[in-house]
Amino acid sequence: MAFVKSVDEMIVSLPRNESAIVKRLRDLVLECLPLAKEKPYYGLGVPYYSRHRQICYIFPSSALYGTEDNVHQKSVTLGFCHGNRMSNENGALKAEGRKQVRAMYFYTLRDINEEQVRALLFEAGMIDDSFGKEKKKKVR
Repeated sequence: MAFVKSVDEMIVSLPRNESAIVKRLRDLVLECLPLAKEKPYYGLGVPYYSRHRQICYIFPSSALYGTEDNVHQKSVTLGFCHGNRMSNENGALKAEGRKQVRAMYFYTLRDINEEQVRALLFEAGMIDDSFGKEKKKKVR
C-alpha cells in the first residue's frame, strides 16, 4: 500500500514560501466554509473541501515533483470546483480552457487579497448549498 500524506504532512514538506501561502489559504477556507470537510487527495496531502459536492482545493506546485507547468511554478493554486457558476466580475478566476474549474494563483503571501478570497469562498459555499437544496427537492 502506498504512503498517503495528510494535509499537515504535505504542508511541512513544502518550501517555506509555499507553506505560508497554503496555511493562510487553509485558514481562510476553514473560516469561510466551516461546514466543509477537508480531505487529502492524490496521496500528496492536497486539501480538497466539500460538503454537498467538492467546493474548492489548495494545490501547491511543489506537491507535484517534476511538474512541467512552468507558468505556475512555485505557486499555490486556489481552485473552485464549480467556478463556472461563479460571477467572477473582476476576472480573478482563470478558466484556462477548463469547462468547470476556475483557479487563482498565489506566488507570495502578499498576493492574497483576503477580502476577495473571502468573497469568492462565500460565493462557492452558497453554490454548494444550492446543491444540497436540489437533493432535498428530489427526495420529496
